[in-house]
Amino acid sequence: MSLKDIHNANERKSILHALNAAKGFKDNHETIRAVCDLYHNVMSGDQVKTHLYWLEEQGLVKLHTIGSILNAELTARGQDVAEGIAVVPGVKRPRAQ
Repeated sequence: MSLKDIHNANERKSILHALNAAKGFKDNHETIRAVCDLYHNVMSGDQVKTHLYWLEEQGLVKLHTIGSILNAELTARGQDVAEGIAVVPGVKRPRAQ
């Protein structure tokens, strides 16, 4: 696994954690970006959007665009991955508490 793969997997995990903690399990890409910054996963808006599109392809989020804002909603499968119940290659698993 390359360093880039490790970063991608960690950033995707942070995005899923942000959505799992969000009210209604949904938020926009800019708020997700700000939450990921708190996890020290600093990404550009384009990086967040790219990860969100990838997560949608995996069935982990549903996306809706309003103007230039990309809104994401966590799916049940995405919540399982965020909580470590399910595993998806390309998303880092949470560590045991």
